[in-house]
Amino acid sequence: MNYLMIGFIFILALLAIRFSNKHGVPALLLFIVLGMGFGALGLEFENFVFADNFATVALMVIMFYGGFGTNWNMAKPVAKESIILSSLGVVATALITGLFSHFVLGFGLWEGLLIGSIIGSTDYASVSNILRSKNLNLKYNTASLLELESGSNDPAAYTMTMVFLSIIIGSDVSVPLLILSQIALGIGIGAVFAFVIGKMLTNLTFEADGLYAVFMAAAMLITYGAADFLGGNGYLALYILGIYLGNQEFKGKRDIIFFYDGFTEIMQIGLFFILGLLSDFTSFIQTFPMALAIMLFLTLIARPVAVYGLMLPFNLKKNQLNLISLAGIRGAAAIAFAIMAVNSGADISVDVYHIVFGVSVLSALIQGSIMPYAADRWDMLDPNDTVLSTFNYYQSKAEIGFLETKIYPESALIGRKVKDLNLTFDFIVAKIERDGKTVVPRGQTVLQENDVIVLGGERHFDQSGQDLIETIIPSGHEWENQQIKDLKLPSNRLIIMIQRNTHNIIVPVGDTRILKGDKVILIKVEDDLAFPRVDEDEEE
Repeated sequence: MNYLMIGFIFILALLAIRFSNKHGVPALLLFIVLGMGFGALGLEFENFVFADNFATVALMVIMFYGGFGTNWNMAKPVAKESIILSSLGVVATALITGLFSHFVLGFGLWEGLLIGSIIGSTDYASVSNILRSKNLNLKYNTASLLELESGSNDPAAYTMTMVFLSIIIGSDVSVPLLILSQIALGIGIGAVFAFVIGKMLTNLTFEADGLYAVFMAAAMLITYGAADFLGGNGYLALYILGIYLGNQEFKGKRDIIFFYDGFTEIMQIGLFFILGLLSDFTSFIQTFPMALAIMLFLTLIARPVAVYGLMLPFNLKKNQLNLISLAGIRGAAAIAFAIMAVNSGADISVDVYHIVFGVSVLSALIQGSIMPYAADRWDMLDPNDTVLSTFNYYQSKAEIGFLETKIYPESALIGRKVKDLNLTFDFIVAKIERDGKTVVPRGQTVLQENDVIVLGGERHFDQSGQDLIETIIPSGHEWENQQIKDLKLPSNRLIIMIQRNTHNIIVPVGDTRILKGDKVILIKVEDDLAFPRVDEDEEE
């Protein structure tokens, strides 16, 4: 029954992602609501220790892949602003919010500052999810600024949380030494391991492509473990590891990207679902007024004051500062740090978990929903590019690719020279394979029967995954032995290619007959962009 429930939950989560992309509601908020819904239906879960351990692993993956996905070339022009916001910005936001919680809401001073620290950082998963799902390519490199800031500011919030927890518990620890060791060792260990692992990736070769992802997972665990053991900030070390390796080229990088795309999504789904499941609806309602007050103060006062004040030397535009202030969405990291506070054994008089939980839910709902409209209203959208270009994983998926075609007997290409191929599009003949050997394709090279021609060009990456559809025709399929002109295809679908017998590529026409085992490639577009009908005489 447990496995059945887990599978059912993941299906619902995937449907939530589709709903999010279509309607603009933050997907991660839907995961939390899903967890709260299952909790309300009687699925009990109160294991804060397990939740803490799972949150640690999930944040490790999110932090690493956040760095890995950051395109440093695009982020570098705004690196100073991002680093200041991810460090001093977190400190300022946390202190201002903490003092508000103390003087206005009546929390104890250290408790107020603890809550301010826990919610001091912007959540990378939430920010990147909104930027990608709504394709918010922002002017003035603002998307890169937000990605770098939200991806690197959790360590500052974590360090401040540790400081105020130590004060509340009464630990005999030097606060300046704790801060210094967290930051210095986190940066140092992250940089050392990044360099060493980068060298290893350059020289190592694995026979199975999937082993590169396994190697990267091991590198993550070692880096985090070493930093944590020595007293450094493991999340900071992982972020540095990710941003260094993500901006290097090495064999197996594409496999790592495709693996971590899915793995990171699973960890985010699991984390937010568990966080929602861990909440108690009655406690959520009881702490809601305090959570709402903190969220509104944080969004309207604390975050803007920190952003405007710290960005004053950089002369950023007012509409840019407005959007940066609004984009300070709270999420998984804050709730995970709240769990850590609950498990610390500190004597805290307020319900830290549900207050932080409420702040994060409201932040994702209100700020996440408003952000696309605000970007448009404040004239911050740049229609000339896609925000995906600011992520390394998109660049790596859309890199140079290769196609191959074989010169069959009686082909018109036999005896032709490479220079006479007249490649109209931006393709090149990368190499020729002949009798098991590689032939360098010079202009005078003559093509022979059974040559395999490898063409190079820019690979297309379909970010939606819905435009190109691949179908293999099994025995008994309704299309088997049918001519394409006799198929009753919707007007928004067109068969563009058929692969037969592995290497035989057929360009389809109306009289082409589809056979058992054919791989049929269709293109699908939206109904309002459907293909115009073409008369057969005109097609010929």
